Amino acid sequence: MRLKERTFLLLLLSTLLLGGHILAQTPQAAKVELGSQTAKNGFKNEDEIRDKFNNWKTDDDTRVWLAAMNYQFAEIETVTATKPHGEKADVEVVVKTKKGERKEGISIKLVSSQNGFNQIDKRWLSHYVKMWNIPPDVEAALKLFLGEVPPAKVGRDPKRMFLNELEPPQQKAIVEFFTANRKKIVHDLFSGDGPHAAGWVMVALKASEKPKWVLRSDKDTMAFFGDGKVELTSHGNLKIGRITMQRKGGDGGRETAKMLQFKINPALLFDAK
Repeated sequence: MRLKERTFLLLLLSTLLLGGHILAQTPQAAKVELGSQTAKNGFKNEDEIRDKFNNWKTDDDTRVWLAAMNYQFAEIETVTATKPHGEKADVEVVVKTKKGERKEGISIKLVSSQNGFNQIDKRWLSHYVKMWNIPPDVEAALKLFLGEVPPAKVGRDPKRMFLNELEPPQQKAIVEFFTANRKKIVHDLFSGDGPHAAGWVMVALKASEKPKWVLRSDKDTMAFFGDGKVELTSHGNLKIGRITMQRKGGDGGRETAKMLQFKINPALLFDAK
């Protein structure tokens, strides 16, 4: 046997053995904490997660996910997963049981580091104004923050103002608005509304050494990331608990840089209680 052939066979055997080792670690028989489950398994993208749900009869991870979603495996008749485009739910799973049919929307966050940040929502300010009934004084202040209106005074950026550069009454108005409307805002950022709302959040940490995932209900996720003060940061952005609101920036200076975005560190969900 030539060297190349031997090398190929050794690599193939190592891959198969590694796959078996990872699969053996999947907590099939362990008790599943309802709404939350972590396992040592990683995924490349949403397509793979969708396909795993469609192979629910033989896929060990999917059995754990369905149990975490409060399904009794023996009662499941069919599971069909699809990927809606541009919706809060990255994967939608229709589960048919003996008791009826239910659709589960899952928002998926793929990260490669414990310190990575992930955008959870991004829109033009005018969209948020309509969604949340943002009052004129707060809207005017946010236009300065995003650069939709030229700066009122010289600051760190000639094209826009940071929140901590605004006048004290403007800063106060922003903090008070997001504090008073925190519940609806956090709900819209994570779950959304309508037929493609997300009822679950899955974080897949694609670390090379120990890939793993965590699945939690939107209620638990919103409670965790929304918990904490609403306050301005030293960088001039806004924190809503563990959520950061900032100007999108980048994009080579195009108009889309003026969009408002909200970001989180999804990996924090692994340690959420």
